[in-house]
Amino acid sequence: MNSSARIITHAFLLLLLFVISPVKAQQTTASWSRGQLIANAREIMSAARYGALITLDSSGRPQARTVDPFAPDEHMQIWIGTNPRSRKVAEIRRNRRVTLYYFDRDSEAYVSISGTARLVNEPKEKAKRWKEEWKDFYPDRAKDYVLIVVTPEKLELVNVKKGIVGDPVTWKPPSVVFTRARKRKSNN
Repeated sequence: MNSSARIITHAFLLLLLFVISPVKAQQTTASWSRGQLIANAREIMSAARYGALITLDSSGRPQARTVDPFAPDEHMQIWIGTNPRSRKVAEIRRNRRVTLYYFDRDSEAYVSISGTARLVNEPKEKAKRWKEEWKDFYPDRAKDYVLIVVTPEKLELVNVKKGIVGDPVTWKPPSVVFTRARKRKSNN
């Protein structure tokens, strides 16, 4: 095969790849159940370990900072320890709507969770949710440490290696809407 024919063949194969891949991805994504998406989200969050907590400052601008959250509980609530005098605490007091973002480079995967945050300063909860490696950051746990619990309303995720990808046209990722959020909205 001469070089012109090889180039045309390669170009045709690349074109097929771009035409077939989105169709295959869309079919693959549709086959994931709510439980499977949540299980995959847990895996991504665990692999990523650190996340970004995004709050809104007093002028409405998003502010992101790295956090070391606990694994999500059975309701997918995420607990985070922080300094009660931090900007994120002040921002949550003004506006409880937050987003948590996790990225796992190795899996080409991410999870984004939007929801509401609540500050918890109960000694029992603080004792339960503690990481020994934090002792230098919070020398007096009673006054230097507070918890943020994020209750999810919506979870979005992509995991390229597992075929969980967004819509090929809009890139809208697969998502899970949590029923607690729907019930709360309908009661307001």
